[in-house]
Amino acid sequence: MAGADKRADFEDLLPVMASKLGGEGLIDELCNGFQLLMDKERGVITMESLKKNAAFLGLQDLSEDELVSMVKEGDLDRDGALNQMEFCVLMFRLSPELMQESRFWLEEALEEELKSYGF
Repeated sequence: MAGADKRADFEDLLPVMASKLGGEGLIDELCNGFQLLMDKERGVITMESLKKNAAFLGLQDLSEDELVSMVKEGDLDRDGALNQMEFCVLMFRLSPELMQESRFWLEEALEEELKSYGF
């Protein structure tokens, strides 16, 4: 259950970060989080680097099974590790509220782009 509590806390935090930092600032922070968790030699988050560095992001109480599940859920190319894009996508997917906000940002950006073309 500790993992579920951690996830709930995380879901509440990302939208707050997004509103305070804006879209670009949030992406910068996610990239910083990736840098903290990644294996410096391989440039990806491996199970070992996640276990070793999880405390940097307050994830030290997650079980090994929860960490394995996290890597598996985010590993879109099935290479056993998370690259930076997979990590960012996973963080958005873990926050339903943030997914809704990102849809709004995308629609807003598309509207502006269409306006610039006279539509």
